[in-house]
Amino acid sequence: MHDKELKTVNFQYQARYHQIGEFTQQTTDLWLVCHGYGQLANYFINHFRVLEAPNRVIVAPEGLNRFYLQGFQGRVGATWMTKEDRLTDIHNYVAYLDAVFAAVTQGKDLSTIKVHLVGFSQGAATVSRWIVDSSFEFNRLILWAGIFPPDLNIPKGKRRLQDHEVLFVYGDEDPFLKKDDRVQEQRSIARVLGVEPRIIKFHGEHVIDRETLLSVAQ
Repeated sequence: MHDKELKTVNFQYQARYHQIGEFTQQTTDLWLVCHGYGQLANYFINHFRVLEAPNRVIVAPEGLNRFYLQGFQGRVGATWMTKEDRLTDIHNYVAYLDAVFAAVTQGKDLSTIKVHLVGFSQGAATVSRWIVDSSFEFNRLILWAGIFPPDLNIPKGKRRLQDHEVLFVYGDEDPFLKKDDRVQEQRSIARVLGVEPRIIKFHGEHVIDRETLLSVAQ
Protein backbone atom coordinates (compact mmCIF):
# COMPACT_ATOMS: atom_id res chain seq x y z
CA MET A 1 0.00 0.00 0.00
CA HIS A 2 1.38 3.41 -1.01
CA ASP A 3 1.51 6.28 1.50
CA LYS A 4 -0.97 9.01 0.70
CA GLU A 5 0.60 12.21 -0.61
CA LEU A 6 -0.76 15.74 -0.20
CA LYS A 7 -0.98 17.66 -3.48
CA THR A 8 -2.34 21.08 -4.36
CA VAL A 9 -3.76 22.70 -7.47
CA ASN A 10 -4.06 26.32 -8.56
CA PHE A 11 -7.21 27.50 -10.31
CA GLN A 12 -9.10 30.71 -11.04
CA TYR A 13 -11.43 31.68 -8.19
CA GLN A 14 -14.30 34.20 -8.13
CA ALA A 15 -14.85 36.02 -4.83
CA ARG A 16 -17.08 38.92 -3.85
CA TYR A 17 -16.74 42.15 -1.91
CA HIS A 18 -19.13 45.00 -1.09
CA GLN A 19 -18.67 48.71 -1.62
CA ILE A 20 -20.30 51.95 -0.54
CA GLY A 21 -19.55 54.99 -2.69
CA GLU A 22 -17.65 55.48 -5.92
CA PHE A 23 -14.40 57.24 -6.69
CA THR A 24 -14.86 60.81 -7.90
CA GLN A 25 -12.75 63.96 -7.91
CA GLN A 26 -14.10 64.57 -4.39
CA THR A 27 -12.73 61.32 -2.97
CA THR A 28 -10.19 61.83 -0.20
CA ASP A 29 -10.55 58.64 1.84
CA LEU A 30 -10.68 54.91 1.10
CA TRP A 31 -11.77 52.65 3.96
CA LEU A 32 -11.11 48.95 3.60
CA VAL A 33 -12.85 47.03 6.39
CA CYS A 34 -12.43 43.34 7.25
CA HIS A 35 -15.11 41.53 9.25
CA GLY A 36 -14.76 39.11 12.15
CA TYR A 37 -15.36 35.38 12.46
CA GLY A 38 -18.82 34.22 11.39
CA GLN A 39 -19.82 37.51 9.75
CA LEU A 40 -20.60 38.40 6.13
CA ALA A 41 -19.34 41.52 4.35
CA ASN A 42 -22.83 42.44 3.15
CA TYR A 43 -23.98 42.99 6.74
CA PHE A 44 -20.68 44.07 8.25
CA ILE A 45 -20.37 47.04 5.91
CA ASN A 46 -23.65 48.42 7.26
CA HIS A 47 -21.82 49.40 10.47
CA PHE A 48 -19.85 51.86 8.35
CA ARG A 49 -22.81 53.55 6.67
CA VAL A 50 -22.53 56.27 9.32
CA LEU A 51 -19.32 57.29 7.53
CA GLU A 52 -21.00 57.53 4.12
CA ALA A 53 -20.01 60.81 2.47
CA PRO A 54 -19.17 62.13 -1.01
CA ASN A 55 -15.46 62.05 -0.18
CA ARG A 56 -15.36 58.44 1.13
CA VAL A 57 -15.30 55.02 -0.50
CA ILE A 58 -15.86 52.06 1.84
CA VAL A 59 -14.96 48.52 0.77
CA ALA A 60 -15.69 45.31 2.67
CA PRO A 61 -13.99 42.13 1.45
CA GLU A 62 -15.31 38.77 2.66
CA GLY A 63 -13.57 35.70 4.06
CA LEU A 64 -13.23 33.01 1.42
CA ASN A 65 -14.64 30.24 3.63
CA ARG A 66 -18.40 30.30 4.32
CA PHE A 67 -20.40 27.97 6.55
CA TYR A 68 -23.76 27.58 8.31
CA LEU A 69 -23.57 29.14 11.76
CA GLN A 70 -25.86 26.50 13.25
CA GLY A 71 -26.48 23.04 11.85
CA PHE A 72 -27.04 22.62 8.12
CA GLN A 73 -29.28 25.56 7.27
CA GLY A 74 -30.16 29.10 8.25
CA ARG A 75 -27.72 31.95 8.76
CA VAL A 76 -24.37 31.82 7.01
CA GLY A 77 -21.08 33.32 8.17
CA ALA A 78 -17.56 33.49 6.81
CA THR A 79 -14.10 32.99 8.24
CA TRP A 80 -10.71 34.10 7.00
CA MET A 81 -8.96 30.95 8.16
CA THR A 82 -8.97 28.00 10.54
CA LYS A 83 -6.16 25.92 12.01
CA GLU A 84 -6.54 23.41 9.14
CA ASP A 85 -4.00 24.18 6.40
CA ARG A 86 -3.76 27.68 7.83
CA LEU A 87 -0.75 28.78 5.78
CA THR A 88 -2.64 28.06 2.57
CA ASP A 89 -5.63 30.02 3.86
CA ILE A 90 -3.37 32.96 4.71
CA HIS A 91 -1.70 32.83 1.30
CA ASN A 92 -5.11 32.74 -0.40
CA TYR A 93 -6.65 35.62 1.51
CA VAL A 94 -3.58 37.80 1.07
CA ALA A 95 -3.79 37.21 -2.70
CA TYR A 96 -7.54 37.91 -2.59
CA LEU A 97 -7.14 41.17 -0.64
CA ASP A 98 -4.41 42.26 -3.04
CA ALA A 99 -6.84 41.59 -5.90
CA VAL A 100 -9.64 43.56 -4.21
CA PHE A 101 -7.33 46.50 -3.56
CA ALA A 102 -6.08 46.42 -7.16
CA ALA A 103 -9.61 46.24 -8.57
CA VAL A 104 -10.89 49.09 -6.41
CA THR A 105 -7.94 51.42 -7.03
CA GLN A 106 -7.21 50.60 -10.67
CA GLY A 107 -6.55 53.78 -12.59
CA LYS A 108 -6.92 55.94 -9.47
CA ASP A 109 -4.38 58.49 -8.26
CA LEU A 110 -3.86 57.52 -4.63
CA SER A 111 -1.40 60.33 -3.92
CA THR A 112 -4.27 62.50 -2.64
CA ILE A 113 -6.31 59.70 -1.03
CA LYS A 114 -5.83 58.40 2.51
CA VAL A 115 -6.16 54.63 2.88
CA HIS A 116 -7.63 53.45 6.20
CA LEU A 117 -7.53 49.74 7.03
CA VAL A 118 -9.92 48.37 9.66
CA GLY A 119 -9.76 44.85 11.02
CA PHE A 120 -12.51 43.79 13.41
CA SER A 121 -11.90 40.78 15.70
CA GLN A 122 -10.49 37.98 13.45
CA GLY A 123 -10.19 40.62 10.74
CA ALA A 124 -7.51 42.39 12.80
CA ALA A 125 -5.08 39.50 12.37
CA THR A 126 -6.14 39.22 8.74
CA VAL A 127 -5.37 42.85 7.90
CA SER A 128 -2.10 42.71 9.87
CA ARG A 129 -0.85 39.71 7.90
CA TRP A 130 -1.96 41.30 4.64
CA ILE A 131 0.01 44.46 5.36
CA VAL A 132 3.15 42.48 6.18
CA ASP A 133 2.91 40.17 3.16
CA SER A 134 2.13 42.90 0.60
CA SER A 135 3.55 46.20 -0.59
CA PHE A 136 0.50 48.43 -1.19
CA GLU A 137 0.47 51.93 0.30
CA PHE A 138 -1.77 52.79 3.24
CA ASN A 139 -2.02 55.53 5.87
CA ARG A 140 -3.72 54.15 8.93
CA LEU A 141 -4.31 50.77 10.56
CA ILE A 142 -7.23 50.36 12.96
CA LEU A 143 -7.37 47.12 14.94
CA TRP A 144 -10.87 46.96 16.43
CA ALA A 145 -11.60 44.32 19.10
CA GLY A 146 -8.68 42.27 17.80
CA ILE A 147 -4.90 42.14 18.05
CA PHE A 148 -1.76 41.66 16.00
CA PRO A 149 -1.32 37.90 15.50
CA PRO A 150 1.49 36.57 17.71
CA ASP A 151 3.13 34.87 14.72
CA LEU A 152 3.42 38.08 12.68
CA ASN A 153 6.75 38.47 10.89
CA ILE A 154 8.44 41.02 13.16
CA PRO A 155 11.17 42.38 10.82
CA LYS A 156 8.66 42.84 7.98
CA GLY A 157 6.10 44.25 10.38
CA LYS A 158 8.53 46.85 11.65
CA ARG A 159 9.33 48.00 8.12
CA ARG A 160 5.71 48.11 6.97
CA LEU A 161 4.28 49.83 10.06
CA GLN A 162 7.04 52.39 10.42
CA ASP A 163 5.68 55.95 10.28
CA HIS A 164 2.07 54.72 10.06
CA GLU A 165 -0.70 55.60 12.49
CA VAL A 166 -1.96 52.56 14.40
CA LEU A 167 -5.12 52.55 16.52
CA PHE A 168 -6.31 49.88 18.94
CA VAL A 169 -10.05 50.24 19.61
CA TYR A 170 -12.02 48.04 21.98
CA GLY A 171 -14.95 47.91 24.39
CA ASP A 172 -14.28 47.84 28.12
CA GLU A 173 -16.69 44.88 28.46
CA ASP A 174 -15.37 42.86 25.52
CA PRO A 175 -15.35 39.24 26.77
CA PHE A 176 -12.89 38.10 24.10
CA LEU A 177 -10.24 40.64 25.07
CA LYS A 178 -10.73 40.14 28.80
CA LYS A 179 -9.97 36.46 28.36
CA ASP A 180 -6.28 35.70 28.91
CA ASP A 181 -5.60 39.46 29.04
CA ARG A 182 -5.44 39.96 25.28
CA VAL A 183 -5.07 43.72 25.70
CA GLN A 184 -1.75 43.22 27.46
CA GLU A 185 -0.73 40.76 24.75
CA GLN A 186 -1.52 43.39 22.12
CA ARG A 187 0.66 45.93 23.87
CA SER A 188 3.52 43.45 24.12
CA ILE A 189 3.39 42.57 20.42
CA ALA A 190 3.12 46.25 19.46
CA ARG A 191 6.20 47.00 21.55
CA VAL A 192 8.20 44.32 19.75
CA LEU A 193 7.01 45.77 16.42
CA GLY A 194 8.19 49.21 17.48
CA VAL A 195 4.62 50.55 17.32
CA GLU A 196 2.92 52.87 19.81
CA PRO A 197 -0.78 52.39 19.00
CA ARG A 198 -3.27 55.05 20.03
CA ILE A 199 -5.64 53.22 22.36
CA ILE A 200 -9.33 54.12 22.24
CA LYS A 201 -11.62 52.44 24.74
CA PHE A 202 -15.40 52.74 24.75
CA HIS A 203 -18.11 51.41 27.04
CA GLY A 204 -19.42 48.27 25.38
CA GLU A 205 -18.72 44.72 24.34
CA HIS A 206 -17.47 43.03 21.13
CA VAL A 207 -19.07 45.49 18.71
CA ILE A 208 -18.46 48.35 16.30
CA ASP A 209 -19.60 51.29 18.41
CA ARG A 210 -21.20 54.00 16.26
CA GLU A 211 -20.08 57.07 18.21
CA THR A 212 -16.54 55.73 18.59
CA LEU A 213 -16.36 55.01 14.86
CA LEU A 214 -17.49 58.55 14.04
CA SER A 215 -14.84 59.92 16.41
CA VAL A 216 -12.11 57.74 14.85
CA ALA A 217 -13.10 58.92 11.37
CA GLN A 218 -12.75 62.61 12.19
